[in-house]
Amino acid sequence: MPVNTAAATRTWTFVDGDWLEGNPPILGPRSHAFWLGSSVFDGARWFDGIAPDLDLHCRRVNASARALGLAPTMEEGAIEALTWEGVAKFDGRTALYIRPMYWAEHGLAGVVPADPASTRFSLCLFEAPMGGGHGGSSLTVSPFRRPTNECMPTDAKAGCLYPNNARIMMEARARGFDNALVRDMLGHVAETGSSNVFMVRDGVVFTPAANRTFLAGITRARVIGLLRDAGFEVVEQALTLADFETADEIFTSGNYSKVVPVTRLEARDLQPGPVTAKARDLYMDWARSGGDA
Repeated sequence: MPVNTAAATRTWTFVDGDWLEGNPPILGPRSHAFWLGSSVFDGARWFDGIAPDLDLHCRRVNASARALGLAPTMEEGAIEALTWEGVAKFDGRTALYIRPMYWAEHGLAGVVPADPASTRFSLCLFEAPMGGGHGGSSLTVSPFRRPTNECMPTDAKAGCLYPNNARIMMEARARGFDNALVRDMLGHVAETGSSNVFMVRDGVVFTPAANRTFLAGITRARVIGLLRDAGFEVVEQALTLADFETADEIFTSGNYSKVVPVTRLEARDLQPGPVTAKARDLYMDWARSGGDA
């Protein structure tokens, strides 16, 4: 029997007014989200007694819902308060992943999730140790591309976008890499299969300009601000594969593992560099200080 990975770590889910332990069934075969993918989510982290930028993650899940035609049913502050209620159900030692979600239960004429009253909400918290801090990751170049906003709802953290990310990562791992650089439809580097990406050349930090083909993340924005405050020049611009192939350092940012060095791009080995280490230290120092700007 296949392993139920959703139940592999301790999990609490708030749905329909109650906290339920484990992985409760909440979708049926006629649910619009199950059938046609009308779901959005966000991901925050709790570790060491802190949940950095939790308010921004709660705000973004509501914005994602509206972008997908759903009607948010929870105030952002209420999601935040509910999160802390859920955190208290755990032992306080293991890091948690925090995932608020909305989805459409019913649609109009099948395809359109046009019944706002059918929008449902859940908040799932589960144990997920922090990873990737200093070990580094390897990248290849994906043959798959990021869609434009004209093709897909790239302005939302929508579940329907992630099968593309999954095939990006599966294809990369089949070739012996952890992840992959992903280009947009014009051939510019957009992100990796699961995170935003930065490169460093001659002490200057570069990251792909947000062009609505990828989600410019909350952690990405925080890292950019912290580096600039520390005196680094950070440039957001269109970047090519050639830019990354000649970079002194490459690192990724994302909610799940925060700042992670890239130690191999295709056949080229890279060392975790001083700017990458500084970016991670700046982020963790900021987070542990209570998130003071």
